[in-house]
Amino acid sequence: MTIWILAFAIMLLLVAGMAIGVILGNKPIAGSCGGLNTLGLKSGCEICGGNDEVCEEESRKNIAGARRRSDENRGADLGYNAIKR
Repeated sequence: MTIWILAFAIMLLLVAGMAIGVILGNKPIAGSCGGLNTLGLKSGCEICGGNDEVCEEESRKNIAGARRRSDENRGADLGYNAIKR
């Protein structure tokens, strides 16, 4: 029984260490190596239609809009409708 408790404690320490490393890394969430490109579906994207510049512009608009809304509403809007531009 002692071995099981020790093994469990070690696993908890490992998971906690990895979680702290991710938090302190402060990297934004990124996509995987796959995605729409590997499936050949990038042109089917409803937001950008396969044009990366449109996606980047939408991201810039969303960041600016989120800053403006957060100053006005302080968190009342938690999202936006990407279909309506």
